[in-house]
Amino acid sequence: MPRPRGDRGQVLSSLVAVLAVVAIVAGLLVLFGTRGNNSTADSTAATRSPSPSPSSKPSGGPSTIVASVPKPSAEATTPTPTPTPAPSETTEPPATTQPPATQPPATQPPATQPTTIPPDQRPAVEVYNNTARKGLADSVAGRARQLGWTVTGADNWHGKIAGSTVYYPPGMQDAAAQLARDLGINRTKDALDNMKKDRLTVILTTDYPG
Repeated sequence: MPRPRGDRGQVLSSLVAVLAVVAIVAGLLVLFGTRGNNSTADSTAATRSPSPSPSSKPSGGPSTIVASVPKPSAEATTPTPTPTPAPSETTEPPATTQPPATQPPATQPPATQPTTIPPDQRPAVEVYNNTARKGLADSVAGRARQLGWTVTGADNWHGKIAGSTVYYPPGMQDAAAQLARDLGINRTKDALDNMKKDRLTVILTTDYPG
């Protein structure tokens, strides 16, 4: 005998109620199972050492890179002096430049030494004073005798003479030059006609320094 339509509707309502209860139970199981897992994960995370917090200062790159880069120490910033290499023993000294060779100065011909006549070979001498200084002829005659000359006379000379002079006859030029050096006279000349030809004649003028 077929069920009435009212019973079928009641059965369907019961099935729906059972399914709803099953869904609620399954949801509760899922909910409690998930919370258990979260609690375990939280407790594990709590026992770990805390990771370093990123720097509070702004950085141009990602925050994770800034936190992982170690801060350089003060010793790393100090530059290490570079040792200077010692000079090698095999280094050759710089070559010295030689100065250019200079030409030796031209040698001057040796000066001729004045002829020195021995006292016993010297001619006689006469001394004359052509100045107003009294006794000049006698003083110069005495000086000539001290130097090895033979003086045969001393007197005054009257006339005009350009300067103190030693006059010499032919062949006595060297003797006249030596007598002029000995007495400090700078002038020698040939003997005048009124002078003796066997001796030297000295005439002193105002330029004589002696």
